[in-house]
Amino acid sequence: MRRFIDIEDSEEVLRAIKMTPDDMPIDFIIHTPGGLVLAAEQIARALKKHRGKVTVFVPHYAMSGGTLIALAANEIVMDDNAVLGPLDPQIGQYPAVSILKVLEMKDVNEIDDQTLILADVSKKAVEQMKRFVKELLLDKMEESEAGKVSEKLCSGTWTHDYPITVEEAQGIGLKVSTEMPEEIYALMDLYKQAEQRRPSVQYVPASYRERKEK
Repeated sequence: MRRFIDIEDSEEVLRAIKMTPDDMPIDFIIHTPGGLVLAAEQIARALKKHRGKVTVFVPHYAMSGGTLIALAANEIVMDDNAVLGPLDPQIGQYPAVSILKVLEMKDVNEIDDQTLILADVSKKAVEQMKRFVKELLLDKMEESEAGKVSEKLCSGTWTHDYPITVEEAQGIGLKVSTEMPEEIYALMDLYKQAEQRRPSVQYVPASYRERKEK
């Protein structure tokens, strides 16, 4: 997956996962600055439900929604210089946690109605993201540790575009490997970013189940 994640991407990926036998491993390459939360959550849920081993490869970067998808995997493999990104929700052009800061800094009577509404939405968005991230991590670590990682990623510790390195990802408790297969780099060379528009999801639309039955 590359470029921004949208709802069309989630439709294609969900279809590809559906066509894959339950016990077959899935290798998922992510190269994206993020995208629509709904689409990323749908993909993450589908990967987490898959019974076969799911490995996410991050050769360069998987920010925001890309990180969310990576957390659903049984194993995350990153290049030594690749990065993930924070998962703090964004409300319009502002970070949700920054909107909530206004409530701490000013008396509620001094805050306009629109900001109060945005703060209410922001609180819900942050709580929902924390809960979902924790849910994705529960099968990989203890509940208390999953809660800490969720808090770290979703609570505005960093700016939304902050690059989380392999060392930092491992430091907050994520199990990340740097054993990147050479084949991944070779594949990335075939799909360099180009000016013309191309589908951001690449997969072979053939049913493994049909092959198995023949």
